[in-house]
Amino acid sequence: MERSRIAVAGASGLIGGALVRSLTADGHEVRRLVRGTPRAAGEIRWDPEGGRVDAAGLAGCHAVVNLAGAGVGDRRWTDAYKQRIRDSRVKGTAALAGAVASLDAKERPRVFVNGSAIGYYGETGERPADEGTPPGEGFLPELCVEWEGATAPAQEAGVRTVFTRTGLVVSREGGAWARLFPLFRAGAGGRMGDGSQYWSFIALHDEVAAIRHLIDTDGLSGPFNVTAPHPVTNREITAAMGRVLHRPTLFPVPAAVLRTVLGEMAGDVLGSARVLPTRLLESGFRFAFPEIEGAIRAAL
Repeated sequence: MERSRIAVAGASGLIGGALVRSLTADGHEVRRLVRGTPRAAGEIRWDPEGGRVDAAGLAGCHAVVNLAGAGVGDRRWTDAYKQRIRDSRVKGTAALAGAVASLDAKERPRVFVNGSAIGYYGETGERPADEGTPPGEGFLPELCVEWEGATAPAQEAGVRTVFTRTGLVVSREGGAWARLFPLFRAGAGGRMGDGSQYWSFIALHDEVAAIRHLIDTDGLSGPFNVTAPHPVTNREITAAMGRVLHRPTLFPVPAAVLRTVLGEMAGDVLGSARVLPTRLLESGFRFAFPEIEGAIRAAL
């Protein structure tokens, strides 16, 4: 892609930060959406929960990428925190989509990439799920449906809109793996529950590359599963972590303990999501780290 101006919401997060570094390194101009008064060139003020964004700052951008939202795995799911998760995603997305749609047609971004998650599919067991699989049941599937639906104003304005249904990002900088690495390094890692549940992972490098591919490739719209092509069970991940880190994996975490510690969120740790990136592969994207061991090594 030629050098372009790209606006990123969630630029301080794990994926957003890596995306900004990648775009900047290639000479693109990045505009960051920030809460409060902008203090640096290229910052755009917004209030996601309040549903407000400075639309003028988006004018002339080639793309808007929305990766903002309260962390799903950051704390126990109380009713209040679940509402915060929802508001930060749905209201923020609706504000951005509305701002994009409000611009003059000549000033609108060509593409709106909106974050989503494989939580859309809920529990899949051993059954593979691709982009044609209907949503599951429960908090996360319902959230993802509403989250993606909040992009409607941008779509109705004719802006190419993409949903990145992201899996578990393998990185030591944040997300689930940032918590796993210290445990396994200390020799205290092990399978969770019976270990038979599928975890659909993706290396951080491939996550960023996939987002850039979706920005750059005209004609791509709708949902894309941003997961490696070979999802593996928690038991297989445990073994791979042990091999890469040269540590024993003798301390399984019983399901009952996870439910006590994590509450409702334990269902998503113990649940199985065997998600395949069918549309991403069909679009010509190629993974640098399609296997779990390679993704773990890349994170180190």
